[in-house]
Amino acid sequence: MAKANHPSTDRVNPVMPFSILASKLSAAALALAACQLVGAQNPDENNLPVHPQLPTWKCTTSGGCVEQKTSVVLDWDFHNIHTIGGTTSCKTGNAPSAQCSDAATCAKNCAIDGISNYTQFGVSTSGNAVTMYHYVQSNGRLTSASPRIYLLDEDNKYVMFKLLNQELSIDVDMSTLPCGENGALYFSEMEADGGKSDNSQGGAAYGSGYCDAQCPTPAWRNGAPNTARQGFCCSEMDILEANSRANAFTPHPCSNNNCDKSGCGYNPYASGQRNFYGPGMTVDTSKPFTVITQFQASGGQLSQITRKYRQNGRDIGGASGAGGDVITAGGCGTAAAFGGLAGMGQALDRGMVLAMSIWNDAVQNMAWLDSGTNGPCAAGEGSPSNIQSKQPDTHVVFSNIRWGDIGSTTQS
Repeated sequence: MAKANHPSTDRVNPVMPFSILASKLSAAALALAACQLVGAQNPDENNLPVHPQLPTWKCTTSGGCVEQKTSVVLDWDFHNIHTIGGTTSCKTGNAPSAQCSDAATCAKNCAIDGISNYTQFGVSTSGNAVTMYHYVQSNGRLTSASPRIYLLDEDNKYVMFKLLNQELSIDVDMSTLPCGENGALYFSEMEADGGKSDNSQGGAAYGSGYCDAQCPTPAWRNGAPNTARQGFCCSEMDILEANSRANAFTPHPCSNNNCDKSGCGYNPYASGQRNFYGPGMTVDTSKPFTVITQFQASGGQLSQITRKYRQNGRDIGGASGAGGDVITAGGCGTAAAFGGLAGMGQALDRGMVLAMSIWNDAVQNMAWLDSGTNGPCAAGEGSPSNIQSKQPDTHVVFSNIRWGDIGSTTQS
């Protein structure tokens, strides 16, 4: 079964603005903000963003791993877009309001606030780790935050991961994610600047430009009001869609705005390995573990994707053996119409943006991931209401993100 669309991050109640003391900003930042206030859903100079730092590492087999000064940004739809000099929202539900009837009009009428307090959206960083909570306390009530964040470089552009014939490793803690919850880490073929334009100067620094292979219909596309309600399709590589009971990794190539929505993924439980992944199992999800994903190329084309694990200093391999779990071009025959595995490799070679999220699924209760033949969860066990009442502190931790030459990211 195809997975449900990623959840919309539009909020009925707009984010309240947050003032940032000018003394905390460099003169250069203030000058840049002033320049940006000419046209566009421009950044509000009184509410500039503060991006939580999340250092990562780029690795080579010859030189080891070099720290990257990276940070995270919440998706554009978490930001307050309001009338310039006022507080009226420029959104109506999950659509632009009348003040944003087109890009030029929106540029004239509306401004976007930065976010300085990420904890109210369930996101916090410490050292090289980011923790994402699904539910947060707001005015004495438990509300769904369901955050989605992207990785930024020092220039406030998205880090473009070019992973053909490379690997990615990441430490994860899924111990509090029950049935129905999804702690997701994946790549989306977004633009490095978030689609920044004359009519939308915020760009990647404000989390603009999200797209994926499910072709979501956002209120804004690359910072422009999506008044035509068009889907926004792009290639997607799901590194990890998981909770403590099940996990999958799945390529979703696209061709001409036509995407392989179902993908040709690998799920250990669905493959017959029922005791490999879970609390107390071979990969013990009650404790942190490392996920290693390799994108081997042959003749310049992606030939296979290999998944391996490491826990407590021990290399585990995959559910199918020490060599790891493998997705091959031959196993992705149904994706031929979308470019197949080679098409996924082309997207990886062009560069993709790292996204991290935590969400649940009111439509399918994440059954496509963890129920029936896909996992041990009972029907209805993963409903959002069940999760909120029984495990309101559900969260995921991603840390120690490393990428580079195959074999280089876990050398130390």
